[in-house]
Amino acid sequence: MGWENTRGTLPNTGPTWAADDLSAAAALGGAQLPAAGLLWWVYETTTQDDYGAGLGGVLGVLCVLLFAPLLLPILGVLSAFVLTLPSVVLARLAGPRLPGPGWVWHVVAPVGPALFWGVPACVLFRWPLGIAVPALAVLGLLPTLWVGLVRWCGWRQWGVWWRAAVGSVVLFVLAICGGVIATVTGLIPEYEPPKLTRAQLTGVWHGPSGAELRLHPDGSAEAVRLPTQPPFADDHFRDYVVCQGSGTWEPDDDSGSTPRDGVLLKLDSTCGEDTFWTIGGSEDTPELFVLFGDPDGGSLLILEPTRG
Repeated sequence: MGWENTRGTLPNTGPTWAADDLSAAAALGGAQLPAAGLLWWVYETTTQDDYGAGLGGVLGVLCVLLFAPLLLPILGVLSAFVLTLPSVVLARLAGPRLPGPGWVWHVVAPVGPALFWGVPACVLFRWPLGIAVPALAVLGLLPTLWVGLVRWCGWRQWGVWWRAAVGSVVLFVLAICGGVIATVTGLIPEYEPPKLTRAQLTGVWHGPSGAELRLHPDGSAEAVRLPTQPPFADDHFRDYVVCQGSGTWEPDDDSGSTPRDGVLLKLDSTCGEDTFWTIGGSEDTPELFVLFGDPDGGSLLILEPTRG
């Protein structure tokens, strides 16, 4: 008995798809998203710089989970049209014409839509092709197999959705366990900030709204529209103040506010207080950043080196 034959009440529409297929695709397409989102969040928070943002990422995840029951059906329908149903059609076209059981082509078919959407995503959003295409293929795999299983078993719509809900919980628990194991064993590498020498720190750093910081080899510095720590007298009213002028700088690996290396900037003007700019980014694309105000909801300012 193959996947191209109907065991239950669902109609066999050949290489096309029916309304029942759309419902099944949307059910598991949405059901797998909490687990996929959790794994993505674990990967991002482990491998990327959190800029000392405290629990902001956790609070964001909790907000997403709170509204998940309303969002998941909508996102499930979207993923069905983008990934799952095209994969189902490809699998049903390949099954009668190519050797092998039907479920094999349901496994292979998601690569097609993943390539179709992954390549332009890499161009538009600069995603790595080696990550975007496999990720999209994995997102389309389980719902594509699920549509074939639902057609073969002939489950009614209520049965499809409650089984998908149970599957969502199981996938989420597995994602938690997998994320913990991956981070503990080092399978997902933990982010390490770069180590920059004094010579590497020397130069021009620029940021948003015309912010600019010039660090000279002799330890002098010049600032233009640069955010700095507000004066102690009003630090409860403003996250930062914008200053300009000259001053001094020095590499600092023993700041009291952070265990990470950075630059301690002291401007001669009375505009603001001394500011510690933490080193972030990577060896190829270093950054200087400071988080002003509340770590959970403050103002993050990032400076990047001027190239060329």
